Amino acid sequence: MIRLSEENFDMLEENQVSVTAMFSSRYLATFEDKINYWQKSLAGISEIVVVIGEVQRSWSFLENLFIHSDEVKKELPKEAEQFVAIDKEVRDILADGFKQQKALNFCTQPTVLPRLEKVQTDLTVCEKALNAFMDSKRIAFPRFYFVSPADLLDILSNGNAPAKVMVHMTKIISAVDTLELLEEGIRPFAKGIKSCVGVEYVGFTMECKLIGKVEIYM
Repeated sequence: MIRLSEENFDMLEENQVSVTAMFSSRYLATFEDKINYWQKSLAGISEIVVVIGEVQRSWSFLENLFIHSDEVKKELPKEAEQFVAIDKEVRDILADGFKQQKALNFCTQPTVLPRLEKVQTDLTVCEKALNAFMDSKRIAFPRFYFVSPADLLDILSNGNAPAKVMVHMTKIISAVDTLELLEEGIRPFAKGIKSCVGVEYVGFTMECKLIGKVEIYM
């Protein structure tokens, strides 16, 4: 990941103020080319530091889903395929930054900002598709509205393994700690509900096989 330390970021802002002040100097004509160079270079560093921070946040969050989640890849095949190209581009940009090491050398390259802006646009498309996908799951099972996006994505990713979904039950349904599962065959049966308010167990009148997608069996 690429970032500027807080100390270097403060220094960057101070230097930008200093360069701006130089434009009011009576000796501007003598150093105008150098002052213009530093104004443009420092502004470029500042802009790229902000954009690359946003890109890295979105990319690192989505990468776990579009690359490693079978559920997301299955439900959003077009966006998952598009994300593979985005993932490669982001990694190439970060590798170049690691190779350059210096913010000035990296950020003054004319191709860096356009590449980052293109990646940012493509990530937004994937993010919108992912939000629409999650909204469809919330509509199918409204209790998912009470779950954070990160937890919901974890639930959807593990939907075919109900035992892994159980850790989120207290967030999905109030006062429910977990379902008691009877592991039998590929998919388990739910035998009853254990509460998380005191100690209480409610058995089902008949065992419920947890089949289909998570929003269906829930």
